[in-house]
Amino acid sequence: MNIDVLVVIYFVASLLPAIVLHELSHGMVTDRLGDPTPRMMGRLTINPVKHIDPIGTVFLPGILLLPWLFGRPGPVFGYAKPMPVNPANLKDADRQMAVIAVAGPVTNLLLAVVGSLGYRLSGGFGFAASFFEIFVLVNVLLAVFNLLPIPPLDGSKVLARFLPPRAREVFNSLEAYGALFMLLVFFLFPGPVFAIIGPVVSGLNTLFLG
Repeated sequence: MNIDVLVVIYFVASLLPAIVLHELSHGMVTDRLGDPTPRMMGRLTINPVKHIDPIGTVFLPGILLLPWLFGRPGPVFGYAKPMPVNPANLKDADRQMAVIAVAGPVTNLLLAVVGSLGYRLSGGFGFAASFFEIFVLVNVLLAVFNLLPIPPLDGSKVLARFLPPRAREVFNSLEAYGALFMLLVFFLFPGPVFAIIGPVVSGLNTLFLG
């Protein structure tokens, strides 16, 4: 099998569980904090169909993976349908929404730790090592990218906590245009964004893989 095709397969095999478990962690923490909305909406499941977003889970990563087939690697990212949350069910919505948001990136970092253990157990060579290397990279990238304060990313919900009420309301309303923001980031302004997160992703990747 062509090595570039194999790399794409590894990316897809890593990206799907990374995205699903990222969203599932949001839902589980939301449920734990007193809001049953994710459970009532059937989102507390590892069934990927329940979490797939046509643009974020299929179109965007698919387009970003195409260059890999022609030997031109680049950053790959994806996201799932936002986890439904009803702040009215939370006792301290401002603080708890930030906790819910951080749960996703923390889950991806924990998955990166698991991947790093698999990489070391593989001896750092062969197909298994290649898979775990990509698995770590995908989860590190998802964790760091999601902490950017851009709607609908998790970092925007953390930032919203520190905004005045009116500004927070306007900022949160931008989440409805999340798909547009993501397309703009990747296709119009990728340079500045990856100039910011690139060193962080590289540093964490080195930390996990040695």
